[in-house]
Amino acid sequence: MSAIRVGILGCGGRMGRMLLAEAIDAGDLVLAGGIERPGDAAVGRDLGELAARAPIGILAGTDSRVLFAALDVAIDFSAPAATLVHVGIAAATGKAIVIGTTGIDATQAEAIEDAAVKAPILWAANMSVGVTLALALIERTAKALGPDYDIEIVEMHHRHKVDAPSGTALAMGRAAAKGRNVALDSVWRKSRDGITGERPKGEIGFASLRGGDVVGDHAAIFAGPGERIEI
Repeated sequence: MSAIRVGILGCGGRMGRMLLAEAIDAGDLVLAGGIERPGDAAVGRDLGELAARAPIGILAGTDSRVLFAALDVAIDFSAPAATLVHVGIAAATGKAIVIGTTGIDATQAEAIEDAAVKAPILWAANMSVGVTLALALIERTAKALGPDYDIEIVEMHHRHKVDAPSGTALAMGRAAAKGRNVALDSVWRKSRDGITGERPKGEIGFASLRGGDVVGDHAAIFAGPGERIEI
């Protein structure tokens, strides 16, 4: 079999550059190219240099359709609006796409699910096996403990992260809400400030911390009478 041709969408970002390096170093992949939004400092630069590797003779571009024509699989770590454009191209061409973009809202999620009928799509808030297991545990714990336990989701990331709560934190909240058989957006509290009053029963709270170079810490806290459980 010929090597899989991979394209990186959002190649100038922190994750994008790491993905470039992984693709360049992998022995069974071929880096087909990378794109960034017009005006980004990465546009026109050699992808090897962006990845802190030797130059490879491929420059970062801006045309996603040209890149899709050259790849087998797209890996998208861009922005929600850009991801929706890329998903549309994937659906039109039948090319596979892996989505790691965070901050995707409910309407955008529906568009991704619709596109998945026409193209292979892998989309997850977090690709970690451990986080996937944690989500299952959170759902089961929320179902078992019942409404006497208050649920809080706490996350911390590096100072450069642009969205809050993180995609993984929201996935944790959705898992907890599913365990309680409720819609997350009907019970969540994303911030508190001032005189907020007593905590409503059944609320799922979020706290987002930002600072330093923290890769990502997440915890689901179940606080009940006389005890606290953290996952």
